Amino acid sequence: MALTSPVKEHPYSHLIDTLEHGGLKFFNPQKFNDPRYDKLPLSIRVLLEAAVRNCDGFYTKEGDVQSILDWQQQQNKAEVPFSPARVLLQDFTGIPAMVDLAAMRDAVAKHGLDPSLVNPKCPTDLIVDHSLQIDYSKCAIQNAPNPGGGDGPNQSHGPSRSTPSRPPSRGGSQCGGQRGSCSKAACNDPPSSSGQSPASVQQIENTPLLCPFHLKPVSETETSAKNQEMELIRNKERLQFFKWCSKAFKNVNVVPPDIGAVHQVNLEYLSRVVQISNGFIYPDSVVGTDSHTTMINGLGILGWGVGGIESEAVMLGQPLSLTLPQVVGCKLLGTINPLTTSIDIVLGITKHLRQAGIAGRFVEFFGPGVSQLSAPDRTTIANMCPEYNATVSFFPVDQVTLKHFKKTNFTQEKLEVLESYLKAVKLFRSYEDPSEDPEYSEVIEINLSSMVPYVSGPKRAQDRVAVSNMKEDFQSCLDEKVGFKGFNISKEKQETRVPFLHCGQKYELAHGSVVIAAVISCTNNCNPSVMLTAGLMAKKAVEAGLVVKPYIRTSLAPGSGMVTHYLSTSGVLPFLSQLGFEVIGYGCATCVGNTAPLKETVVDAIKQGDLVTCGVLSGNRHFEGRLCDCVRANYLASPPLVLAYAIAGTVGIDFEKEPLGVTPEGKEVYLCDIWPSREEVQQTEEDTIISSIFKDLRGRMEKGNTFWNNIECPDSVLFPWDHKSTYIRSPCFFSKLSKEVPPPQSIENAHALLFLGDKVTTDHISPAGSIARASAAAKYLQSKRLAPREFNSYGARRGNDAVMTRGTFASIKLQNRFIGKSGPKTLHIPSGQTLDVFEAAERYQRDGIPLIILAGKDYGSGNSRDWVAKGPYLLGVRAVIAESFEKLHKNQLVGMGIMPLEFLPGQNADSLELSGKEKFTITLPDTLSPRKQLTVTTSQGKSFIVTALFDTEMDVTFFQHGGLLRFVARTFLK
Repeated sequence: MALTSPVKEHPYSHLIDTLEHGGLKFFNPQKFNDPRYDKLPLSIRVLLEAAVRNCDGFYTKEGDVQSILDWQQQQNKAEVPFSPARVLLQDFTGIPAMVDLAAMRDAVAKHGLDPSLVNPKCPTDLIVDHSLQIDYSKCAIQNAPNPGGGDGPNQSHGPSRSTPSRPPSRGGSQCGGQRGSCSKAACNDPPSSSGQSPASVQQIENTPLLCPFHLKPVSETETSAKNQEMELIRNKERLQFFKWCSKAFKNVNVVPPDIGAVHQVNLEYLSRVVQISNGFIYPDSVVGTDSHTTMINGLGILGWGVGGIESEAVMLGQPLSLTLPQVVGCKLLGTINPLTTSIDIVLGITKHLRQAGIAGRFVEFFGPGVSQLSAPDRTTIANMCPEYNATVSFFPVDQVTLKHFKKTNFTQEKLEVLESYLKAVKLFRSYEDPSEDPEYSEVIEINLSSMVPYVSGPKRAQDRVAVSNMKEDFQSCLDEKVGFKGFNISKEKQETRVPFLHCGQKYELAHGSVVIAAVISCTNNCNPSVMLTAGLMAKKAVEAGLVVKPYIRTSLAPGSGMVTHYLSTSGVLPFLSQLGFEVIGYGCATCVGNTAPLKETVVDAIKQGDLVTCGVLSGNRHFEGRLCDCVRANYLASPPLVLAYAIAGTVGIDFEKEPLGVTPEGKEVYLCDIWPSREEVQQTEEDTIISSIFKDLRGRMEKGNTFWNNIECPDSVLFPWDHKSTYIRSPCFFSKLSKEVPPPQSIENAHALLFLGDKVTTDHISPAGSIARASAAAKYLQSKRLAPREFNSYGARRGNDAVMTRGTFASIKLQNRFIGKSGPKTLHIPSGQTLDVFEAAERYQRDGIPLIILAGKDYGSGNSRDWVAKGPYLLGVRAVIAESFEKLHKNQLVGMGIMPLEFLPGQNADSLELSGKEKFTITLPDTLSPRKQLTVTTSQGKSFIVTALFDTEMDVTFFQHGGLLRFVARTFLK
């Protein structure tokens, strides 16, 4: 948050100190002379400094500062405010936040006030990275433009990767001219006498991108260029709005598309470690609407993911309110096995911490083992903390972190200032010195030497499988009944093999066949070691004569140009391309469901055999059906293992006993034959990870791209809404906004819109990815005369409340007990009809009937998304009654004025014998208070008690205002 210059009245002006380096002022908590400070976890010291600096007697009070200082006694009890230094938005969740602010300006203007008053008070960065879709893959463009995610027209295909092509003659195609000038005809050249493709003949160094067929440098590959071109064309309206935001709002910085994924840009460009404002220095901190925001904790910067409505509150000057967290100390011991990658360590730690039950806590790493982890290793580990439900996984700054910053854009002077400040306030660590260890709520010890290669799946990140046991485990998944791991395939059908033709050649699919293999812009791509391991492995695989079957949907979506740069500089990019892993663009793609459809012949074979085929990806999101609705088993793996399973073509392989493939000469090649040594990877990393790759990103940031630079946008204080737009609409959150707060209203005779079970994720509530042609959202878009190929994705249309409301509960995997099978349907109780969820809600609203949702345990787990609360609100849902809630989602419901109500311990819908078809009345008292127990009565004469999960007085205030947005708007009106 922007710092105002302290004055004499500041209650902690006596803590102000001056730094020797640079003469900057800072609040020094050590001047409390309180022994409790030295015992605080370093993450709590960051909270304390922010409370001291922002203590204004209103949002932050002296009592809050004292509660944090007394953390040992107040943890898990006291509610404290936190004002982060900045806000991070990605375009999927960022666009509704900015649309809401634009609509709030309209609401303020209608009351006769100056709309330009509505601005983010906290510096806000918005990165446009989630709109990339894979319309094209592999240099020989195989797919037609496919904006809607549906089946496109047939295209001619490049060669099978088992038939390498020869270099063209000197007078052949010119690759170095215009973007995308590589001729597809060259892909049909006959093989050379050497049997090698051009990519394996020679190596072009210091070339960011090159044509794998002609080995001539090009500005970008045809694949990447065409995907980016489609991204910019289909999202022109959104980009115009973003550009208007960058001009109309103060404190907003928009990073245009084709720069990098939000978490990569945050790590490589936006991170500061310390902030300087008005002559004061203080710790950098951030909250973001991307679930990967937590990666930043690996650099010693406190940050975590929040919903869009919480981020909007911070943007407008409201601090976050949080229960003072418990901090689990994770002590790392032992020595890392040379063959263990960072993702193995990540998944190992994930399993340990998930089993420890640390939901809602901070995790802080310490112990001698931490020093063995590089900064990229730490950010990779920190990224996974949402998977074990921790708020953050914090790595305090040490010498390893400083060494990393020396390779980036940090000047020596800034490093000296940074180190001096962090040591002055005791935010700098020496992990080998146990005397510096703070006191934690609990300590968990993890031995790094116990880590072995793992994958995770087939449906959940916490279900880890040792690679050595993968074949056996997948077989057991076929045997088990349908559940978190099982598919219930009968014994007689487990040997099913379905032949099919692809590009004129015959192939077979079976249970376990890999059909999607993606190295994507997610967890691992920020870590050079695993990406270089994959690249070096690809080089060895190509040299050994191994190939990937051409029907497998392969892709490489780096987190930023930095990744492409070091893959190219190290000479491994051509070999990745040779195996089909070609750069398709920059941004989230496969991980958010933006994979282009599989070929019809592949889909038909899968359906014909009712096959459990597999996707393998180096991400951290793989819920069933997310990558592709016909791919039922999905595994998270490190990038080199993605390549390994792609080459093998199946997950049903024992790498220790079975070969990956056979060379043209008949020689069997095993995984150990092509896996690079740790020393080889480290040496390559040292040679390629240099300051120039960070300068490359800075240049891309400053230059932008031609399309973005040429976009015209309105020059006005209020946004001129286009009522014909299907991307940007003014939402109705501020309709009938009064200056005064209305009294609480009981919910009378409500119907249950949905009757859900356990583990309902945010993917079920507000799905990402393509818009199904038979969905309510598709019907709406078709009514606007859009063809399916123009639908784009739900994420791209998050600025249109009409689309997103219709997309709410539109997941094909939604299990509604009213229906008895998965799908986006529900029972309209008055008529007894089965309808789309939106159509049923529309009928209820038309008849003036309020709605509730009944659910089981862990309602709302998964990604942070504001539409998981906005959508139900616009459907007319007034309350959700569940056995338990994901904390973040619970906060989102409160932020939209929806009551999260929890059954009493030991009770649920079944124990209370609720059918869900009753009418429900929830009586509200005149005065609400945190954790208030309320009575629910049904039309069948039953009554039961629920707990209203308002954790703080601020929660109660938000609910009484009808949600956070209306609360913030009223602060301007008053």
